[in-house]
Amino acid sequence: MRVEIPYVDGVLTPAQIAATAGSIARAQESSGAIPWVPGQHTDIWNHVEAAMGLLVGGLVEEAEAAYDWIPSLQNADGSWPMKIVDGVAVETIGESNMSAYFAVGLWHHWLIRRDRAFVERLWPSVRAGLDFVVGLQLPFGGIAWTPRDPFALLTGSSSIYQALRAGVALADLIDDPQPEWEIVGGRLGHALRHHRDAFEDKSHHSMDWYYPVLGGAVVGAAGHELIASRWDHFVRPGLGALCVDTNPWVTGAETCELVMALDNIGDHRRGLQLLTEMQYMRAEDGGYWTGWVYESPEYPNPNPNAFWPEEHSTFTAAAVILAADALGERYGGSTPGSGIMRGTSLAAPFEELALECGCETSEASQHA
Repeated sequence: MRVEIPYVDGVLTPAQIAATAGSIARAQESSGAIPWVPGQHTDIWNHVEAAMGLLVGGLVEEAEAAYDWIPSLQNADGSWPMKIVDGVAVETIGESNMSAYFAVGLWHHWLIRRDRAFVERLWPSVRAGLDFVVGLQLPFGGIAWTPRDPFALLTGSSSIYQALRAGVALADLIDDPQPEWEIVGGRLGHALRHHRDAFEDKSHHSMDWYYPVLGGAVVGAAGHELIASRWDHFVRPGLGALCVDTNPWVTGAETCELVMALDNIGDHRRGLQLLTEMQYMRAEDGGYWTGWVYESPEYPNPNPNAFWPEEHSTFTAAAVILAADALGERYGGSTPGSGIMRGTSLAAPFEELALECGCETSEASQHA
Protein backbone atom coordinates (compact mmCIF):
# COMPACT_ATOMS: atom_id res chain seq x y z
CA MET A 1 0.00 0.00 0.00
CA ARG A 2 1.31 3.44 -0.95
CA VAL A 3 1.33 5.83 2.01
CA GLU A 4 2.80 9.20 2.92
CA ILE A 5 5.06 7.75 5.63
CA PRO A 6 5.88 4.02 5.55
CA TYR A 7 5.45 1.48 8.30
CA VAL A 8 6.19 -2.16 8.98
CA ASP A 9 3.47 -4.00 10.90
CA GLY A 10 4.61 -4.94 14.37
CA VAL A 11 8.01 -3.26 13.96
CA LEU A 12 7.76 0.46 13.17
CA THR A 13 4.73 2.74 12.97
CA PRO A 14 4.47 5.86 10.77
CA ALA A 15 4.85 7.97 13.93
CA GLN A 16 8.05 6.16 14.82
CA ILE A 17 9.43 6.60 11.29
CA ALA A 18 8.60 10.31 11.49
CA ALA A 19 10.39 10.54 14.84
CA THR A 20 13.48 8.91 13.33
CA ALA A 21 13.40 11.42 10.48
CA GLY A 22 13.16 14.11 13.14
CA SER A 23 16.36 12.85 14.72
CA ILE A 24 18.12 13.45 11.39
CA ALA A 25 16.62 16.93 11.08
CA ARG A 26 17.89 17.89 14.53
CA ALA A 27 21.43 17.19 13.36
CA GLN A 28 21.05 19.22 10.16
CA GLU A 29 23.08 22.42 9.99
CA SER A 30 21.59 25.76 8.94
CA SER A 31 23.30 25.41 5.55
CA GLY A 32 21.39 22.19 4.87
CA ALA A 33 24.39 19.92 5.50
CA ILE A 34 23.78 16.73 7.48
CA PRO A 35 26.84 15.55 9.42
CA TRP A 36 27.29 12.02 10.72
CA VAL A 37 26.43 13.34 14.16
CA PRO A 38 26.00 16.97 15.30
CA GLY A 39 29.31 18.81 15.25
CA GLN A 40 31.16 16.17 13.28
CA HIS A 41 32.01 15.96 9.60
CA THR A 42 29.78 15.60 6.56
CA ASP A 43 30.41 13.56 3.44
CA ILE A 44 28.17 13.66 0.40
CA TRP A 45 27.27 9.94 0.34
CA ASN A 46 25.96 9.83 3.90
CA HIS A 47 24.46 13.29 3.49
CA VAL A 48 22.41 12.07 0.51
CA GLU A 49 21.33 8.93 2.39
CA ALA A 50 20.17 11.13 5.27
CA ALA A 51 18.27 13.40 2.87
CA MET A 52 16.50 10.34 1.48
CA GLY A 53 15.54 9.41 5.04
CA LEU A 54 14.17 12.90 5.66
CA LEU A 55 12.02 12.72 2.54
CA VAL A 56 10.61 9.28 3.33
CA GLY A 57 9.90 10.51 6.86
CA GLY A 58 7.80 13.37 5.53
CA LEU A 59 10.26 16.24 6.06
CA VAL A 60 10.21 17.62 2.53
CA GLU A 61 11.61 21.10 3.21
CA GLU A 62 14.53 19.71 5.19
CA ALA A 63 15.28 17.13 2.50
CA GLU A 64 15.22 19.73 -0.27
CA ALA A 65 17.46 22.05 1.74
CA ALA A 66 19.91 19.15 2.00
CA TYR A 67 19.87 18.62 -1.77
CA ASP A 68 20.15 22.33 -2.55
CA TRP A 69 23.31 22.51 -0.42
CA ILE A 70 25.15 19.79 -2.36
CA PRO A 71 26.22 21.80 -5.47
CA SER A 72 27.71 24.53 -3.28
CA LEU A 73 30.62 22.25 -2.29
CA GLN A 74 31.22 20.64 -5.71
CA ASN A 75 34.80 20.69 -6.96
CA ALA A 76 35.66 22.07 -10.40
CA ASP A 77 36.20 18.54 -11.74
CA GLY A 78 32.66 17.51 -10.77
CA SER A 79 33.64 15.62 -7.64
CA TRP A 80 32.91 16.42 -4.00
CA PRO A 81 35.37 16.74 -1.12
CA MET A 82 35.83 13.64 0.97
CA LYS A 83 35.32 15.46 4.24
CA ILE A 84 33.49 18.68 5.10
CA VAL A 85 33.41 20.27 8.55
CA ASP A 86 31.13 23.20 9.31
CA GLY A 87 30.82 24.03 5.63
CA VAL A 88 34.55 23.91 4.90
CA ALA A 89 36.23 21.17 2.86
CA VAL A 90 39.05 19.74 4.97
CA GLU A 91 39.85 16.88 2.54
CA THR A 92 39.29 18.33 -0.89
CA ILE A 93 40.16 15.42 -3.18
CA GLY A 94 37.13 13.84 -4.85
CA GLU A 95 36.07 10.27 -4.07
CA SER A 96 34.22 8.31 -6.74
CA ASN A 97 31.52 6.67 -4.62
CA MET A 98 30.54 9.90 -2.87
CA SER A 99 30.53 11.79 -6.14
CA ALA A 100 28.14 9.31 -7.76
CA TYR A 101 25.49 9.01 -5.06
CA PHE A 102 23.74 12.33 -5.67
CA ALA A 103 22.13 10.64 -8.68
CA VAL A 104 20.44 8.09 -6.41
CA GLY A 105 19.11 10.79 -4.12
CA LEU A 106 17.76 12.96 -6.93
CA TRP A 107 16.04 10.01 -8.63
CA HIS A 108 14.56 9.00 -5.26
CA HIS A 109 13.22 12.56 -4.88
CA TRP A 110 11.62 12.31 -8.32
CA LEU A 111 9.92 9.02 -7.45
CA ILE A 112 8.31 10.52 -4.37
CA ARG A 113 7.71 14.17 -5.35
CA ARG A 114 7.46 14.09 -9.18
CA ASP A 115 8.89 17.61 -9.23
CA ARG A 116 10.51 17.94 -12.64
CA ALA A 117 11.68 21.50 -12.03
CA PHE A 118 13.62 20.34 -8.96
CA VAL A 119 15.29 17.60 -11.01
CA GLU A 120 16.14 19.96 -13.86
CA ARG A 121 17.71 22.47 -11.47
CA LEU A 122 20.04 19.91 -9.88
CA TRP A 123 20.69 17.74 -12.93
CA PRO A 124 23.83 19.64 -14.07
CA SER A 125 25.46 18.92 -10.72
CA VAL A 126 24.56 15.22 -10.88
CA ARG A 127 25.79 14.99 -14.47
CA ALA A 128 29.13 16.59 -13.63
CA GLY A 129 29.56 14.20 -10.70
CA LEU A 130 28.94 11.11 -12.81
CA ASP A 131 31.17 12.40 -15.59
CA PHE A 132 33.97 12.60 -13.00
CA VAL A 133 33.22 9.05 -11.86
CA VAL A 134 33.18 7.37 -15.26
CA GLY A 135 36.57 8.92 -15.99
CA LEU A 136 38.03 6.80 -13.18
CA GLN A 137 37.18 3.39 -14.63
CA LEU A 138 40.10 0.96 -14.53
CA PRO A 139 40.91 -1.56 -17.30
CA PHE A 140 39.25 -4.48 -15.51
CA GLY A 141 36.02 -2.50 -15.06
CA GLY A 142 36.15 -1.32 -11.44
CA ILE A 143 36.10 2.38 -10.57
CA ALA A 144 39.19 3.87 -8.91
CA TRP A 145 38.58 5.21 -5.42
CA THR A 146 40.13 8.63 -6.16
CA PRO A 147 42.25 10.16 -8.95
CA ARG A 148 45.36 9.58 -6.83
CA ASP A 149 44.48 6.05 -5.63
CA PRO A 150 44.68 3.61 -8.57
CA PHE A 151 42.66 0.81 -6.97
CA ALA A 152 38.95 0.07 -6.86
CA LEU A 153 36.85 -0.67 -3.79
CA LEU A 154 34.18 -3.34 -4.13
CA THR A 155 31.68 -1.59 -1.87
CA GLY A 156 32.12 1.78 -3.56
CA SER A 157 31.98 0.35 -7.07
CA SER A 158 28.82 -1.60 -6.19
CA SER A 159 27.15 1.61 -5.05
CA ILE A 160 28.36 3.38 -8.20
CA TYR A 161 26.64 0.71 -10.30
CA GLN A 162 23.33 1.69 -8.70
CA ALA A 163 24.14 5.38 -9.12
CA LEU A 164 24.85 4.97 -12.83
CA ARG A 165 21.46 3.30 -13.30
CA ALA A 166 19.84 6.18 -11.42
CA GLY A 167 21.82 8.63 -13.55
CA VAL A 168 20.67 7.02 -16.79
CA ALA A 169 17.08 7.10 -15.53
CA LEU A 170 17.45 10.83 -14.83
CA ALA A 171 19.08 11.39 -18.23
CA ASP A 172 16.13 9.69 -19.91
CA LEU A 173 13.70 11.86 -17.91
CA ILE A 174 15.53 15.06 -18.85
CA ASP A 175 16.15 13.87 -22.44
CA ASP A 176 19.90 14.28 -22.09
CA PRO A 177 21.24 10.84 -23.16
CA GLN A 178 24.51 9.63 -21.62
CA PRO A 179 25.60 6.57 -23.64
CA GLU A 180 29.09 6.60 -22.10
CA TRP A 181 27.59 5.95 -18.67
CA GLU A 182 25.84 2.88 -20.03
CA ILE A 183 29.10 1.50 -21.46
CA VAL A 184 30.91 2.14 -18.18
CA GLY A 185 28.01 0.53 -16.32
CA GLY A 186 28.18 -2.55 -18.52
CA ARG A 187 31.88 -3.00 -17.85
CA LEU A 188 31.41 -2.31 -14.15
CA GLY A 189 28.60 -4.84 -13.86
CA HIS A 190 30.81 -7.48 -15.46
CA ALA A 191 33.60 -6.75 -12.98
CA LEU A 192 31.24 -6.95 -10.01
CA ARG A 193 29.92 -10.33 -11.15
CA HIS A 194 33.09 -11.98 -12.43
CA HIS A 195 36.17 -10.14 -11.13
CA ARG A 196 35.53 -9.36 -7.47
CA ASP A 197 39.03 -10.61 -6.68
CA ALA A 198 40.46 -7.69 -8.71
CA PHE A 199 39.16 -5.14 -6.22
CA GLU A 200 41.21 -4.00 -3.22
CA ASP A 201 40.90 -6.61 -0.47
CA LYS A 202 38.57 -5.26 2.21
CA SER A 203 36.97 -8.60 2.94
CA HIS A 204 37.01 -8.09 6.70
CA HIS A 205 34.31 -5.45 6.16
CA SER A 206 30.78 -6.85 5.93
CA MET A 207 29.92 -4.21 3.30
CA ASP A 208 32.23 -5.90 0.81
CA TRP A 209 30.16 -9.05 1.26
CA TYR A 210 26.63 -7.76 0.69
CA TYR A 211 27.12 -4.58 -1.37
CA PRO A 212 27.28 -6.26 -4.80
CA VAL A 213 23.74 -7.46 -4.00
CA LEU A 214 22.60 -4.17 -2.48
CA GLY A 215 23.87 -2.21 -5.49
CA GLY A 216 21.93 -4.48 -7.83
CA ALA A 217 24.78 -5.98 -9.85
CA VAL A 218 24.58 -9.47 -8.31
CA VAL A 219 21.01 -10.70 -7.92
CA GLY A 220 18.98 -13.84 -8.58
CA ALA A 221 20.66 -17.15 -7.81
CA ALA A 222 24.10 -15.53 -7.75
CA GLY A 223 22.86 -13.04 -5.16
CA HIS A 224 21.51 -15.81 -2.94
CA GLU A 225 24.81 -17.67 -3.22
CA LEU A 226 26.82 -14.59 -2.31
CA ILE A 227 24.70 -13.82 0.75
CA ALA A 228 24.84 -17.46 1.89
CA SER A 229 28.62 -17.55 1.49
CA ARG A 230 29.37 -15.38 4.55
CA TRP A 231 26.10 -15.19 6.46
CA ASP A 232 27.37 -17.10 9.48
CA HIS A 233 30.60 -15.14 9.38
CA PHE A 234 29.02 -11.70 9.64
CA VAL A 235 25.55 -12.11 11.20
CA ARG A 236 25.06 -12.45 14.94
CA PRO A 237 21.61 -13.94 15.66
CA GLY A 238 19.41 -11.63 17.67
CA LEU A 239 21.81 -8.70 17.36
CA GLY A 240 22.51 -7.85 13.71
CA ALA A 241 25.44 -7.69 11.31
CA LEU A 242 29.05 -7.00 12.16
CA CYS A 243 30.75 -3.94 10.72
CA VAL A 244 34.10 -5.75 10.55
CA ASP A 245 35.01 -9.30 11.47
CA THR A 246 37.83 -8.19 13.76
CA ASN A 247 35.62 -6.75 16.54
CA PRO A 248 32.52 -7.83 18.51
CA TRP A 249 30.57 -4.86 17.19
CA VAL A 250 27.25 -5.05 15.36
CA THR A 251 26.08 -1.85 13.67
CA GLY A 252 22.64 -0.61 12.80
CA ALA A 253 23.52 0.81 9.39
CA GLU A 254 25.19 -2.37 8.13
CA THR A 255 22.32 -4.44 9.51
CA CYS A 256 19.71 -2.34 7.70
CA GLU A 257 21.70 -2.31 4.48
CA LEU A 258 21.79 -6.10 4.70
CA VAL A 259 18.00 -5.98 5.18
CA MET A 260 17.73 -4.11 1.88
CA ALA A 261 20.13 -6.50 0.16
CA LEU A 262 17.92 -9.38 1.28
CA ASP A 263 14.90 -7.51 -0.04
CA ASN A 264 16.68 -7.17 -3.38
CA ILE A 265 16.81 -10.96 -3.79
CA GLY A 266 13.37 -11.66 -2.40
CA ASP A 267 14.49 -12.95 1.00
CA HIS A 268 11.92 -10.81 2.77
CA ARG A 269 11.48 -13.10 5.78
CA ARG A 270 15.07 -12.81 6.93
CA GLY A 271 15.07 -9.11 6.14
CA LEU A 272 12.04 -8.61 8.38
CA GLN A 273 13.67 -10.65 11.12
CA LEU A 274 16.84 -8.55 11.05
CA LEU A 275 14.93 -5.26 11.08
CA THR A 276 12.86 -6.49 14.00
CA GLU A 277 15.84 -7.72 15.98
CA MET A 278 17.88 -4.52 15.62
CA GLN A 279 15.22 -2.33 17.24
CA TYR A 280 17.04 -2.59 20.57
CA MET A 281 19.30 0.12 19.08
CA ARG A 282 16.41 2.60 18.97
CA ALA A 283 16.64 5.55 21.37
CA GLU A 284 13.71 7.25 23.06
CA ASP A 285 13.86 10.27 20.74
CA GLY A 286 13.62 8.13 17.60
CA GLY A 287 17.32 8.17 16.82
CA TYR A 288 19.46 5.04 16.63
CA TRP A 289 22.71 4.12 18.30
CA THR A 290 25.48 3.47 15.79
CA GLY A 291 26.42 0.07 17.20
CA TRP A 292 26.49 -2.44 20.05
CA VAL A 293 29.56 -4.12 21.52
CA TYR A 294 28.62 -7.62 22.65
CA GLU A 295 30.27 -10.12 24.91
CA SER A 296 32.12 -12.87 23.08
CA PRO A 297 34.87 -15.32 23.97
CA GLU A 298 36.23 -14.86 20.44
CA TYR A 299 36.99 -11.18 21.02
CA PRO A 300 38.42 -10.26 24.43
CA ASN A 301 36.86 -6.95 25.41
CA PRO A 302 36.96 -5.17 28.78
CA ASN A 303 33.69 -3.28 28.17
CA PRO A 304 31.14 -5.58 26.54
CA ASN A 305 27.38 -5.17 26.31
CA ALA A 306 27.37 -1.45 25.62
CA PHE A 307 26.32 0.93 22.88
CA TRP A 308 29.38 2.38 21.13
CA PRO A 309 30.19 5.03 20.13
CA GLU A 310 27.95 7.07 22.40
CA GLU A 311 26.13 8.69 19.50
CA HIS A 312 22.95 8.55 17.46
CA SER A 313 24.20 8.75 13.88
CA THR A 314 22.19 10.21 11.03
CA PHE A 315 23.32 7.55 8.58
CA THR A 316 22.01 4.81 10.88
CA ALA A 317 18.65 6.53 11.23
CA ALA A 318 18.44 6.92 7.45
CA ALA A 319 19.26 3.25 6.85
CA VAL A 320 16.48 2.21 9.23
CA ILE A 321 13.96 4.44 7.43
CA LEU A 322 14.93 3.18 3.97
CA ALA A 323 14.87 -0.46 5.11
CA ALA A 324 11.41 0.05 6.61
CA ASP A 325 10.19 1.62 3.36
CA ALA A 326 11.54 -1.31 1.35
CA LEU A 327 9.92 -3.94 3.58
CA GLY A 328 6.78 -1.86 4.03
CA GLU A 329 5.86 -2.63 0.44
CA ARG A 330 5.20 -6.21 1.56
CA TYR A 331 4.61 -5.97 5.29
CA GLY A 332 2.79 -2.67 5.82
CA GLY A 333 2.90 0.54 3.84
CA SER A 334 5.51 2.16 1.62
CA THR A 335 6.26 5.28 -0.37
CA PRO A 336 6.73 5.44 -4.17
CA GLY A 337 10.49 5.42 -3.49
CA SER A 338 10.48 2.05 -1.72
CA GLY A 339 12.20 0.25 -4.58
CA ILE A 340 15.20 2.61 -4.81
CA MET A 341 17.64 -0.06 -3.61
CA ARG A 342 15.80 -2.91 -5.29
CA GLY A 343 16.25 -1.15 -8.60
CA THR A 344 12.70 -1.70 -9.86
CA SER A 345 12.41 1.98 -10.77
CA LEU A 346 15.93 2.50 -12.10
CA ALA A 347 17.14 2.26 -15.68
CA ALA A 348 17.36 -1.32 -16.92
CA PRO A 349 20.47 -3.30 -15.94
CA PHE A 350 23.30 -2.51 -18.32
CA GLU A 351 24.34 -4.89 -21.07
CA GLU A 352 27.37 -6.68 -19.71
CA LEU A 353 30.68 -5.81 -21.37
CA ALA A 354 34.07 -7.41 -20.75
CA LEU A 355 36.42 -5.49 -23.08
CA GLU A 356 39.83 -4.84 -21.46
CA CYS A 357 39.54 -7.33 -18.59
CA GLY A 358 40.59 -10.21 -20.84
CA CYS A 359 37.25 -12.05 -20.99
CA GLU A 360 35.51 -12.79 -24.25
CA THR A 361 32.66 -10.29 -24.58
CA SER A 362 30.42 -12.86 -26.22
CA GLU A 363 30.88 -15.23 -23.29
CA ALA A 364 30.42 -12.46 -20.76
CA SER A 365 27.17 -11.32 -22.33
CA GLN A 366 25.63 -14.70 -21.59
CA HIS A 367 25.68 -13.82 -17.89
CA ALA A 368 24.06 -10.38 -18.23
